[in-house]
Amino acid sequence: MSMEQERRLPNLHNVEFLRSAVKEADFPADGLPQIVFAGKSNVGKSSVINKLLSRKNFARVSAQPGKTIHINYFVIDKQLYLVDLPGYGYARVSKAEQQRWGALMETYFARGLLTLGIQIVDIRHKPTRDDVTMAEWFRASEKPWVVIANKLDKIKKSQLEGNLAEIRQTLLLPEEVPVIPFSAEKGDGRDEVLALIFEHAGKGAE
Repeated sequence: MSMEQERRLPNLHNVEFLRSAVKEADFPADGLPQIVFAGKSNVGKSSVINKLLSRKNFARVSAQPGKTIHINYFVIDKQLYLVDLPGYGYARVSKAEQQRWGALMETYFARGLLTLGIQIVDIRHKPTRDDVTMAEWFRASEKPWVVIANKLDKIKKSQLEGNLAEIRQTLLLPEEVPVIPFSAEKGDGRDEVLALIFEHAGKGAE
């Protein structure tokens, strides 16, 4: 990597919350790359984001998972957006809330603002039907997309290969979509994910 490229990398410490979007008019559309995070309510999405940013409590962990239907926007170094989609798959959410979630997702994805999609799943378990639905959203977007298999520290090394294969098969992942083992606790996978974010953010900003 050249010194010029090094200088252009976003400073992850220069990050601020921009807004919570509940409708299309709230979506920033200024051309900055949008790195989109999605995952089940209990998959550790906030912890993954915090680990990537080297912050403790930046993406706040909701006391009531799945209860808030909005998209949170964070600006990193005024160079790119980190877009935190509302968690899905929370059993106690009402039908109306599920429909609002679906409508908001449909509106966001229809705008084509996505630069790179990051879907977070639990490496310990077979992806759920909701995970499969989210994967379909990303696949239909025809934009680059990566799957983070979180909670790597909770499984044995002997389980890794089989679990990753099950995730890839269940989500019907195209070959070009990587599955990255990740630990929000220990930081495994962080450098690999950041490299992809910076690579696609650079492309999106051109």
